Amino acid sequence: MADLTVSQEAVLKALSTVQEPELHRDLVTLNMIKELEIAGDQVKFTIQLTTPACPLRGRIESEARAAVMSIPGVSQVNVKLDANVPSDGRPRGLLRLPVKNVLAVASGKGGVGKSTVAVNMAVALAQSGAKVGLLDADIYGPNVPTMMGVARLPEPVDEKLLPAEAYGVKLMSIGFLVRPGQALIWRGPMLHSAIRQFLSDVEWGELDYLVIDLPPGTGDAQLSLAQSIPLSGGIIVTLPQQVSLEDANRGLRMFTELNVPILGVVENMSYLELPDGTRMDVFGQGGGKQLAELNQVPFLGEIPMDPDVRIGGDAGKPILLSRPDSGPAKAIRSITELVAARLSVAALQNQSGVPINVIG
Repeated sequence: MADLTVSQEAVLKALSTVQEPELHRDLVTLNMIKELEIAGDQVKFTIQLTTPACPLRGRIESEARAAVMSIPGVSQVNVKLDANVPSDGRPRGLLRLPVKNVLAVASGKGGVGKSTVAVNMAVALAQSGAKVGLLDADIYGPNVPTMMGVARLPEPVDEKLLPAEAYGVKLMSIGFLVRPGQALIWRGPMLHSAIRQFLSDVEWGELDYLVIDLPPGTGDAQLSLAQSIPLSGGIIVTLPQQVSLEDANRGLRMFTELNVPILGVVENMSYLELPDGTRMDVFGQGGGKQLAELNQVPFLGEIPMDPDVRIGGDAGKPILLSRPDSGPAKAIRSITELVAARLSVAALQNQSGVPINVIG
């Protein structure tokens, strides 16, 4: 009888035929196979992904399982998925504990749903299992506390501010530090000081992702932030209409001038789905994709209109929690997975010394 003893070498050889779709290299070369155990005809191993929000995790798992099952003598394969988010390698001296990736969410004008996108992306990352912080840098219109259903910060410890926490996300906002309805009439130096304090005087702890909700436009706050902390990348939120695109293009150019990698464009409130299944293009059609194509950056996706997005934001329960199976929730989750994958690819390319290219 032929010896059908399964060897570690045979398992690794089989897994070396499975590629990580984003990185275009095999799982073994990328050192993603961990805790490999063989007991007779049973094989068990862990695949360590580069982000828990990996959009292709199901494909990677099924292809790895099929590859090992094809080995003669194997009757059972147990695959566990884990994740270790790579750091982009940028020094962030203001933060006492490491933050691996910093993502800025921007828009050229107000009213396009930028804060809604930032809040729900942070929630989506936390739901995937990542350690996430959310910084509300929209000094003039701090809406994050309301959207996350948090009214106040915890008591400081050793003169350090502790971030609030909701839905697995640590969050900080100027809204916690001023009276409700108080007008903030701040010049550039005051803005710069506030943003630096949010980074240096808050005990964020170790984070895989810090999502920053920027104020609309291209003013002092954006410049102060870029000067205070290196950004892993930025996304631009726009509406489909032409006027919004012109403003969004300024925001995109701002990232370029500040040497911030552009991860892509998100089109919010793209259409309204009617009861009969047809779509109404309330604000026009295709503008976000057009903006992305003109600037040769990725188009990350469309988020449909839904009254429950506004209702959830007002009630402090983001749409990913209030209606996780809704069209907007599914779209934001998909966009978040794409962004997380691009951040991981860029971080690994940076670590290996290969020039970062998150545009292609």
